[in-house]
Amino acid sequence: MDKLKAILKDNPNLGLDEDTLAVASGNFAGQNKRISLRGGVFRKLVGGKEVSTAEASTMNIIIVKMAHTPSRVYYESSYEEGKKVSPICWSNDTTKPDAEVPQPQSESCHACPNSVRGSGSGGVGTSCRMSWRLAVVLANDPEGDILQLVLPANSCFGKEENSKWPFKPYIKMLADNNVSAGRIVTKMEFDPNSPKPRVLFSPVEAVSDEALGYCKQQAESPIANSAVTLSVYQGDNSTEKQEVKFESYDATNEKTEIESSKSDVNDIVNKWRN
Repeated sequence: MDKLKAILKDNPNLGLDEDTLAVASGNFAGQNKRISLRGGVFRKLVGGKEVSTAEASTMNIIIVKMAHTPSRVYYESSYEEGKKVSPICWSNDTTKPDAEVPQPQSESCHACPNSVRGSGSGGVGTSCRMSWRLAVVLANDPEGDILQLVLPANSCFGKEENSKWPFKPYIKMLADNNVSAGRIVTKMEFDPNSPKPRVLFSPVEAVSDEALGYCKQQAESPIANSAVTLSVYQGDNSTEKQEVKFESYDATNEKTEIESSKSDVNDIVNKWRN
């Protein structure tokens, strides 16, 4: 302790970063702050518990970080409110199952039957859920909490509607106009014509230079990185990763046929020689 005091005396501006604060506090749940779209209402959750709701159906945000690709999660059973279960398979890039998946359902997400439209409950959607992860701050509080925003597939894809876009087309529209998503205040609003909660996006105004400085710091924080990364709850860690063979990729039969063909060719050559 005396040694640390001596160091601080010579270096009074060492500061306290978020990594040190997070580990020291041990308040892991408190670091998980996010915006929920449940029930068509913007809700702020802290550690999984709702702490506030927005009265308006719109919300102005600044995107400080976003995953470069959507992610996928597949649950064997249907979702139950308040029940915490482990998914069977998942992917951070929707290309192939993550390396940690103990029972991958397919060698690639594209070829997986659970990602086929119509495989979902009642023949609607897909049984493997796609979503997109963002780290955002409220436009009127760029220094405030970094909030995770997980967008369901219906908020990510589709067409422009009265100068409002789903997430992916919105980002493409900004890129086509040489505008970075983090330099614009974005309005989120619920689609009144959607039976399930769905948000659309539109530009409001440029982010001020002062707010840009705060957002740059926010984007480099471990909380922002965590917000855009799919973290999977695994209730039973005793299950060892199983080696799974997929029929479309199994070359065993092909190898047997080749060996059989070689044998037939050898018999023919031997007979010809005789």
